[in-house]
Amino acid sequence: MIHKLFMTGLLGCIGFCSASAQPRVLGVEELFRLADAHSKSLKVHNLAVDEAVQAIKVAKNDRLPSIEAGLSFSYIGDGWMSDRDFSNGMKADMPHFGNNFAFKATQAVYTGGAVSTGIEMSELQKEMAETELDNDRQNVRFMLVGHYLDLFQLHNQRRVYEKNIEQTRLLIEEIRSAFEQGAALQSDITRYELQLKNLELGLTNVNNRIRILNRQMVTTIGLDIQTEILPDTTLLSAGIDKRSELHWQDARSQAPVMRLADLGVRMSEKQQEMARAGRRPTIGLIAANNFDGPILIEVPPINKNFNYWYVGVNVTYKFDALFKNNKKVKQAKLATLKAQENKRLADEQLSNGINAAYINLEEAYTRLDTKEKNVQLAHENYEVIHSRYLNGLSLVTDMLDASNIQLSSELELANAQIGILYQYFMLKKTIGTL
Repeated sequence: MIHKLFMTGLLGCIGFCSASAQPRVLGVEELFRLADAHSKSLKVHNLAVDEAVQAIKVAKNDRLPSIEAGLSFSYIGDGWMSDRDFSNGMKADMPHFGNNFAFKATQAVYTGGAVSTGIEMSELQKEMAETELDNDRQNVRFMLVGHYLDLFQLHNQRRVYEKNIEQTRLLIEEIRSAFEQGAALQSDITRYELQLKNLELGLTNVNNRIRILNRQMVTTIGLDIQTEILPDTTLLSAGIDKRSELHWQDARSQAPVMRLADLGVRMSEKQQEMARAGRRPTIGLIAANNFDGPILIEVPPINKNFNYWYVGVNVTYKFDALFKNNKKVKQAKLATLKAQENKRLADEQLSNGINAAYINLEEAYTRLDTKEKNVQLAHENYEVIHSRYLNGLSLVTDMLDASNIQLSSELELANAQIGILYQYFMLKKTIGTL
């Protein structure tokens, strides 16, 4: 009794949950739009872009003049004076109140290219942040479209299971009628009831996988967790712009992976320029004003304020850079060579990836043709065996085989239809146009 009450409550709960689900047909473009707006991963990369924009502003501050001002007040103790051998020491009265005000302004005129190179490096870092955002957007979209196609595939599989379950139930009724007339065995009914249970278990598995995928997708794109995503069935009939492999290969230079590799080379070249700038002098304009008191450089000290100012040109050269920066320049050159090799490696891997994806796309079309023919043959075979079984010309095992072949072929056809779309989206993701 308790078991029955538990099952009744469980079924009621499942029914309530199903009733509370909010079906929503979602197309691929809308899926991408929602992902761009709500993906936490993309939000992190957007913040990285904003940070890089701010870094450019900070780097440009080095072009502005440097202005310093200082104000201090002090208590000056009495002095002490003696001969060089520290004999005949005596106290020296000092004015006790001291004050100082200093103002200094400097403007860099020439820094050997360090300032301009620093700004250019910040701009390159911004480009890298934007490209990493594009790359992550492609990854997020491909992950979601993979889930979407899996969901599409599972919905197809669910329809296939439901169709076969209905067909099996009708067949069981036919066999029962034949059994009552003495034309079938009880074992025939048992075998098909077992077949029905296996189909129902398969349907349950598919439904559970749909629920898991649905939850992952709605949380990523910011929808309510009660939303049930329904794939757009027009996607299969929309058609695919199947272009030559050469078209896809020509477009790879704009792929995020290649742009990141190219930015890596340019960044290394700027590091070289920065290292060379360290071997050059720096030239700047300087203006300063000092207001001090008392005047302590005189003996006895003069208890008066003294103000003086000056303007001039400041030239600085670090002689140790002649032997220190050579090593930095050499290190930067090696980093550039490494970045160039990484770029060539990325291009090679990307080209191979496009080639593999294109071949897989062609294979997917061939597989679809084969699976469509298999389904046609499986249906014809089932009808023939079904007719022969009803006329007592074939065994129930033949019917089971025909039914299994039909189910398998229909599931494989559903997978083949989705496989074409998957390979097409793989190509678009590879070149960064998803």
